Amino acid sequence: MLTLSIAFVLSFVITLLVIRYSSLHAHLTADWDLDGVQKFHARPVPRVGGLGIGLAISGAGLVIWFKDPGIVSRPFLLLLASAIPAFLAGFIEDLTKRVSPRERLIATMVSALLAVYLVGARIVRIDIGLVDTMLIIPWVSIIITTVAVAGLANAVNIVDGFNGLASMVAMMMFVSLAYVAFQVGDTLILAIAFSMIGAILGFFIWNFPAGHIFLGDGGAYLIGFMLAESSILLVLRNHQVSAWYPVLMVIYPIFETLFSIYRRRVLKGVPAGYPDGVHLHTLIYQRLMRWAVGSKDARHRLRRNSMTSPYLWLLSLLAVLPATLFWNRRLVLLSFVAVFIISYVWLYWRIVRFQSPRWMIIKK
Repeated sequence: MLTLSIAFVLSFVITLLVIRYSSLHAHLTADWDLDGVQKFHARPVPRVGGLGIGLAISGAGLVIWFKDPGIVSRPFLLLLASAIPAFLAGFIEDLTKRVSPRERLIATMVSALLAVYLVGARIVRIDIGLVDTMLIIPWVSIIITTVAVAGLANAVNIVDGFNGLASMVAMMMFVSLAYVAFQVGDTLILAIAFSMIGAILGFFIWNFPAGHIFLGDGGAYLIGFMLAESSILLVLRNHQVSAWYPVLMVIYPIFETLFSIYRRRVLKGVPAGYPDGVHLHTLIYQRLMRWAVGSKDARHRLRRNSMTSPYLWLLSLLAVLPATLFWNRRLVLLSFVAVFIISYVWLYWRIVRFQSPRWMIIKK
């Protein structure tokens, strides 16, 4: 709990200072694009929330080091060092808008390779016999690990579309990781998870519902990287944890990304990285919230923005909760993965065809 408290205080204060003095750096840090297909805010807002999160978990790591420079603090700090390329690529994009998705993806892959080298974070099993045999080969394991880490980091960035969406979803996942780490006695993952929960919470308070600051690409890639690496290390270090536990836990952002690629490449014939406005969270905003709060007034736009996120929190919880309860039961986890995918596709097509379930509709 010490790491959670330290990370929360640091994140809260640093984020407050960024907001308080935004007039001094808004020309660099603010998101001035109010008309893009994925832009739903009414005024320019700093998009460097990742700065407070990064400094907060670094501060928590240093406190752990000074308190007990041993088995937990060393891999913790090495993992943070590994995250630097992924975070910097996203953070520079937040400042300059000149770092392409491909360059950010490559930087995240570099971070994943650093984590392999510095802390040995590799995917060595997915609890499927033939594939596990292939993962014994080091280069196969490293390639799959690199793609998986970069994929999850990018997935967190994709679902970062509305106030409180990505940050709350990530907090739920880190709470799940903390619970499972506690069950198996893994103090390293417990310390990482608590630090991330505190750091994200310190940002979340300023982001939801008022939207005083955005997570930004730097924050999204940092959170996604730490989430991926914590999951890999938990499974690697504890054989009783099913490899399908983290798959189910993060299935919402992962399947959102895969489904988006399918829509773009197969249905539309455009590049996978091409921005569009038909993600599930965007559809909920446009098809449900716009009718519930229909004015173009800035106050109403902010309300629509914030009212969108709880729908996706619930959707993510439908995966995170069973993953947490059945973390060591492979067949149950596989069943819930299938149920989530079917539910997601059903819900998406209902909304896109203007047939939203009645329970989702908020009347004026």
